[in-house]
Amino acid sequence: MKIGEVAREAGVSVDTVRFYERRGVLPAARRRPSGYRIFGAAAVERIRTARGLQELGFTLDEVVDALRAHDTGGATCDGERWRLEAVVARIDARIADLERVRRNAVASLDDCRAGRCRLMTVPAPGSPG
Repeated sequence: MKIGEVAREAGVSVDTVRFYERRGVLPAARRRPSGYRIFGAAAVERIRTARGLQELGFTLDEVVDALRAHDTGGATCDGERWRLEAVVARIDARIADLERVRRNAVASLDDCRAGRCRLMTVPAPGSPG
């Protein structure tokens, strides 16, 4: 398959296919004498898998590592569970941070509604005090 066909089938841009190839998500494509890339049909499924992992919260480096583990035949649910546990822990930490920021924003809004606007009492950058 040509790169455009792979991109269309996988629902990504041609640039994404090239990026995934550079980053190791996809193995290097064979080249025609003209220099055009030729991909196997498995490239489409691999891109879909990578996108699915990213949607779960995996970083691209984590996707590459997980795919390599799969490629070597060493990937099992028991052996790879830690990857999902790490993603869930990272998501939980982000949620906790957002909840803290929201509590602070709500407190500031409550103060502002009560006539105690903290935003107006913060010194401007570069001002004394």
